[in-house]
This record gives sequence, C-alpha cells and structure tokens, in this order.
Amino acid sequence: MHYPFMLYSRRVEYQPIFHNLRGDPFIADLSPRSSLLSGVDMRDQRSFQQILEEKMGAEYSWGVAAYLENRDTLLADCPQMVEEGRFIHLGLDIIVGLGTPLHTPLDGVVAESGYESGEGNYGSFVLLRHESPYFEPFYSFYGHLRRESLPPAGKILPAGQAFAEIGDFHENGNWFYHTHLQVITLKGLKLGYASKGYCAAKDLAEMNEICPSPIPLFKV
Repeated sequence: MHYPFMLYSRRVEYQPIFHNLRGDPFIADLSPRSSLLSGVDMRDQRSFQQILEEKMGAEYSWGVAAYLENRDTLLADCPQMVEEGRFIHLGLDIIVGLGTPLHTPLDGVVAESGYESGEGNYGSFVLLRHESPYFEPFYSFYGHLRRESLPPAGKILPAGQAFAEIGDFHENGNWFYHTHLQVITLKGLKLGYASKGYCAAKDLAEMNEICPSPIPLFKV
C-alpha cells in the first residue's frame, strides 16, 4: 500500500509528531502576497520571529505554513533557487517553540542525521525511513533542529518516541522556530529530494510521486 493510504489502516500505528498542541493553528502566509513579509529583511530571522510571536499573541500557541506555497519573494536572495526556479515549498512548516520535542509518527529508523551549513539551509536535520509489511517504504524529513538533540544514524525508533528538538537560529539554518516536514518516496530519494525542499513550477505534475503532501502525516 502506498503513502498516505496506509495511514487509514488499523494495522499501522500512527502517532502525532508534536504532543499536546492545543487550539487552532496560526496560518503563516509566506507567499509573495503576504503582509508578514512586507518590509521585512528575511535574513534577519530574530526580528521575524518577534513578528510571528506578536501576530500569534495569546490566541495561538502553534502554527503552520503551507505545502506547495510559492515563496519566490522569500527566496529571492538565494542564488541557487533563483537559477533553478525552485520556489514551490515541498514541506509543511510546523511552528512551535524553541526546544519542543519531535516524535516519530510511525515506526522508523534514522536513515540520516546531520547538519547542513549555510544561511537559509536546513541546519540540523533528520531523515527517517519507514517500512512495514503493510506499506511501501518511504521517508520523512525534519529540518531546522537542535544540533545536540540529533539521533545517530541507524537508531530504531518506535512510533511516538521523541527523537529531536526544535533548534535555535545558530543551528537551524537561521530560521524562525519551526520544523520543515517533508515526505519523500523511494523515487524522490533517488532523485535527490532529501536535500531539496523546493521544486520548480514545471515539476509540480510529478510531485505526488516524489514528495507527496506531508499533511496526512501530521496528526494533531
């Protein structure tokens, strides 16, 4: 059975990535039309974090930013993205506080755990491989984590076990506090999408076979 349909099976244990999220999420619009980006230097993420916290206020304790969102304004100062025209977001950004623990949604093994240096990159990240007699293997990716919390490659994780934490600016690629959750198929892994969080508009037609929506995997 293919992702995400295996999530409907009672034979597959499925746990929330973040425990105890309460209330509705704040929807962070990071598209070119967003008022959040108006007059903001997006490389000054400390200031942007303050803006987010002010917008969320006491009403929202967590938030999300969309899968397949166009972010050409946000990425305008990233030469590789501009050159390749890769502005379509392939993950779901889940906005939670610094140090918040992440839990594996399904039984998995750490396929890769490391650090991608460079401004605007992933910083500390984890790639989990999920496989079972009940579904075709696939991967879930988590970026912008705390470096000292990363699990070693090869570690086996049962569904629901904590495996990493949200990282600070100096270790998360200099981004606001969140994780980039991305689902990657076997085909997507072969095509290098473990290191690509964005695609070009011309590639959208095949994304369901490469990096399908991570939204079904994110259970509240």
